[in-house]
Amino acid sequence: MKYHRITGRTTEKKGYDPAVAEKTAAEHASDFLKHCRQQIREISEFGFDPIVVAPFDAELFGHWWFEGPIFLEQFIRLAANERDFRLTTPSEFLAGHPTQQIIEPAASTWGENGHLGVWLDPSNAWIYPHLHIAAQRMSEAARKHAENCRQFADRVLKQLTRELLLAQSSDWAFLMKTGTAREYATKRTTEHLARFSRLHDQFVTNEVDEGFLRDCESRDNLFPNVNWRYYI
Repeated sequence: MKYHRITGRTTEKKGYDPAVAEKTAAEHASDFLKHCRQQIREISEFGFDPIVVAPFDAELFGHWWFEGPIFLEQFIRLAANERDFRLTTPSEFLAGHPTQQIIEPAASTWGENGHLGVWLDPSNAWIYPHLHIAAQRMSEAARKHAENCRQFADRVLKQLTRELLLAQSSDWAFLMKTGTAREYATKRTTEHLARFSRLHDQFVTNEVDEGFLRDCESRDNLFPNVNWRYYI
């Protein structure tokens, strides 16, 4: 639920008005469409068929930018009626336009100063040796059961994958660095690693505690069809 609108740097926030917010999002979508049209027109003057790539941070839609989904819907509806351009995907565009040049972007992030320093800092560097060991153990377990995997083993390997992916979430290192929720981020990282290690050790010795496995699944059962064979 959204209770307050963004009312500037003050503690006195105005109430959130969904109708006003939706109208503003639609106006922004229309303005964005106008600028896209202008950009395409200017690029076309150089004599080739342009493509405008608009990558969005998914976190914007509903978190920092509450009206993000409304904006995106309105933009897509408006763009569907355009005559000057159409919506497409990078893969569709490349299929119809032979590649002229291949480049490799420099490694960068949205973090402070644009590099990886936020995620590799004295405040969080301790997590990576543990994550690397867990990833290695995951690969070894996946390769061992790649050819002949029983249903129960498949269940265990899926949960091992979930625990590893959750431990590897980049948000934990980010929160440790910023100090926003350092204790919580540390707790989540260590808990997922601990559950991974315990379940992995039981799996290797063929002594899986099914009660513990069920507990892990009830806590973290995202990606029900996760494919552990990616680790082979």
